[in-house]
Amino acid sequence: MIYNSLSENDTTEIGYEFGKNAKPGDIFCLCGNLGSGKTVFAKGFAKGLGVKSLVTSPTFTLINQYEGTLPFYHFDVYRIESAREMDELGFEEFFYGDGVCLIEWADVIKDIIPKGSTWINISYGGEKLTGGCVNPVQNGINSIPVESYSAKRQIEVVAC
Repeated sequence: MIYNSLSENDTTEIGYEFGKNAKPGDIFCLCGNLGSGKTVFAKGFAKGLGVKSLVTSPTFTLINQYEGTLPFYHFDVYRIESAREMDELGFEEFFYGDGVCLIEWADVIKDIIPKGSTWINISYGGEKLTGGCVNPVQNGINSIPVESYSAKRQIEVVAC
């Protein structure tokens, strides 16, 4: 399924709908270039889970935990260099717990993502959706302006 977003509000609302319908044990894997809207989606997702606190990207802390209708574990694994680092975080406690996980840059740790997780690819400005996540850093893309939301976003959901 592909959703079109023309604004930050659209992306937030799409995230909200996913959060509102999330169930215990669900894992959502976000992929997209820098500035594509992953954190905007995550903020809407948290709102859908009833999270009242400010949601920020855990780029340096790797994980933020929030309370809502379900425990919400928001990962940003952009800086992870190996799955072993996830072991040190105790990822299994979160992945196989009663909360909901949302993982930005999930393609970095794709080898440890459980089967049945939902993959969400966010692209913009005419990028081609691939049907599977691609690590943009490995493809030489590491800097895209984040201040502009002028390009149409496409949000593709793939069940794997």
